Amino acid sequence: MKKRIIASALALSFAAPCAFAQNASAVRISGFGTGALTWNNTDKAEFARPNQASGATKDVTTGVDSNFGVQADYAVNSWLSVTGQGLVRKDAQDDFGAELAWAFAKAKVSDDVAIRVGRMGVPAFMISDYRNVGYANTMLRPPAEMYSQMLFNTVDGADVTWQHSYGDTTYTAQFAVGKSKVDIAGGPSLDGHRLTALNLVAEHGPLTVRFGRVDGRLTLNGSTSLTTLLNSLNAVGAGYRIPQAAQLASDIDVHDKKASFTSLGATLDWNDVVVQSEYAKRKTDSYINDTTSWYVMGGYRIGKFLPYYSHARLTIDGSVNNGMPAACPAGYPAACTPTLAALSGIVSSLRYTGVSQGEQQTDTIGVRWDFYRSLALKVQFDHVRPNQASGLLINAQPGFHGPVNVGAVALDFVF
Repeated sequence: MKKRIIASALALSFAAPCAFAQNASAVRISGFGTGALTWNNTDKAEFARPNQASGATKDVTTGVDSNFGVQADYAVNSWLSVTGQGLVRKDAQDDFGAELAWAFAKAKVSDDVAIRVGRMGVPAFMISDYRNVGYANTMLRPPAEMYSQMLFNTVDGADVTWQHSYGDTTYTAQFAVGKSKVDIAGGPSLDGHRLTALNLVAEHGPLTVRFGRVDGRLTLNGSTSLTTLLNSLNAVGAGYRIPQAAQLASDIDVHDKKASFTSLGATLDWNDVVVQSEYAKRKTDSYINDTTSWYVMGGYRIGKFLPYYSHARLTIDGSVNNGMPAACPAGYPAACTPTLAALSGIVSSLRYTGVSQGEQQTDTIGVRWDFYRSLALKVQFDHVRPNQASGLLINAQPGFHGPVNVGAVALDFVF
C-alpha cells in the first residue's frame, strides 16, 4: 500500500504533461533531491526535522535529511500554465511517504500580475518555495528553531502576485487565501481555516529583504491527551463548582482559535560573502506557545567551497495562565485540592508537548562544496542546547539533558 501511495503521488507530477501530450515541447520536467546520513552523540533523545516522528541517534540514519521531488510544468498558452510537484520524505509518519506538494494553474493577467489557483506553498518564510530543495540553500537544512514554528507547508486556495521593477529594485507583493491541514507526529492533525498570507519582497542587486504575515484559525483534531484534560477540567469545574477550571478548559482548547505568524528576513550574496537571517513571532489564542525565533547565517566562498556558520534561537514568550486556585474552598471533598494540583501540573506540561515545544538554541558550522554541475556535497555539525525540557529534540528518555552534537553529510542534486 505504501509503495502504491508513493507511486501515485509521484505520478501526479506528470499528470499535466500527459494530459497535454500533443504539445510535448511545452512541457518542462525538473526535480531535486538529497541523499543524507545523519547522527548524534546520544541515544537518550532523537534529532529530527520539524514534525518528524523519529530522528537520529548514535546510529546513522538516512531518514532525517533525505528527500526526492519531481515537478512538471506545462505551458497551455502564452498566459496559462499548470504545475504539479510530488515530494517523498519522512514526515509525521515513521516511514518515507509521498505528498502532493504543489498542484496549481497559473494565469498571467498582465506583465506585472499573475493569479494561481490550487495548492501552493505557504509564503511564511524567506525560503518557503524552496525550503525542501537542498541544492538551493547554503545550509544543509533550515534552522529548526525558526522553521518548526509554522507547520503548514501548503495552502489550498488562490493567490495573486504583483511584481514590478523601479530602477534597479524589483518589488514583489503576494497575497494568498485558503485552508491547510497537516498531520502531526503522534497522531493528531492541525487544520488551518480562513488562512491569509501576505508576502512582500524587495530585491536590489545582491540584497533581498522580505516581510511576511500569516493569519488564520486553528483546530487540533485527534489529540487524546488534550481531550482527556479538557474533560477533566470541565468535570472539576462542574463537580466542585470552580468556574476557573471550565474557563481554563475553554482557553486551552484548540478549536477555531486565532493564530498569526509574522516574519522578517534578509539575504545578501555579495562577491564572496553570503549572509541570511530571519526573525519571527508566533501568536495563538490557545495553549500552543507564543514564540520568538530567529537565526543568522554567514559564509564566505573560497573557490568551489563555501564554509558557513549560523546561530539560531527559539524562546517562549509566555504560557497558559492557569487561573485556578491552589486549594479548594473549605468544606469541599478532600479529593478536590489534589485533583486541582494534578491538573495544574498537566496544564504546565502542555508548554513542552505536542505542537507546543520547549526553548532551544543551536550553533552550526558547515561547508558546501559545489564539485560538479548541479551537484553539491555538504558536511554540517550542530551543537544543540535545549533550554527547557528537551527543546525540539524528540522521544527524549527520562534523565536526558543536553546539549547534543549532531553531524550530517548530504549530497544535493537538481535536474
